[in-house]
Amino acid sequence: MRVLVVEDHVRLAGSVARVLRREGMAVDVAHDGVGALERAAEVDYDVVVLDRDLPGVHGDDVCGELMREPARTRVLMLTAAGALADRVRGLTIGADDYLAKPFAFPELVARVRALGRRTQTALPPTLTSGDVALDPARRAATRHGSRLALNPKELAVLEYLMSARGRVVSAEELLDRVWDSATDPFTTTVKATVNRLRAKLGEPPVIETVPRSGYRI
Repeated sequence: MRVLVVEDHVRLAGSVARVLRREGMAVDVAHDGVGALERAAEVDYDVVVLDRDLPGVHGDDVCGELMREPARTRVLMLTAAGALADRVRGLTIGADDYLAKPFAFPELVARVRALGRRTQTALPPTLTSGDVALDPARRAATRHGSRLALNPKELAVLEYLMSARGRVVSAEELLDRVWDSATDPFTTTVKATVNRLRAKLGEPPVIETVPRSGYRI
């Protein structure tokens, strides 16, 4: 899942980004409305976690611009104003969900995941391919019934490949959907992560390399 966190409080933005990254999400950060719109013009985000009270371009206006884009990004609006009228206003301008500050990080994660599922083709709660199973909600994968010791990026790559249902996924697509914009586009991190994932999945091989095209399960 590709997520944009828009929050002018730098420490809070960093904390939200760290929590979401630990959940295997690719997270970019903007600290004002202008930066948010610039990033959204470059990347099709699944979810935007949007502070309402932003400097420069107000969060309401950012949300309105996002709603006009053809790619339907889901918006979770954050605000210190938790009154009913504020929640209604946020939802009326196009936000998909609304969370008042202060909030609990587990609830934030759950809401982001719920919104992310709305942007994707309906998938079963547990993804399976042969003897490999992955539960996205629990962030757990097994093979032959045994738990696999995967780090968040390995889990995210496995989830993306399994969600593709046999479609070949290029290294560029994996880089775009699993890593954030700070990653060097010429890096070999995708290949290295896939190789580690292959080793942890064991034999017989699960991930196929399609020459000059990418990977598939």
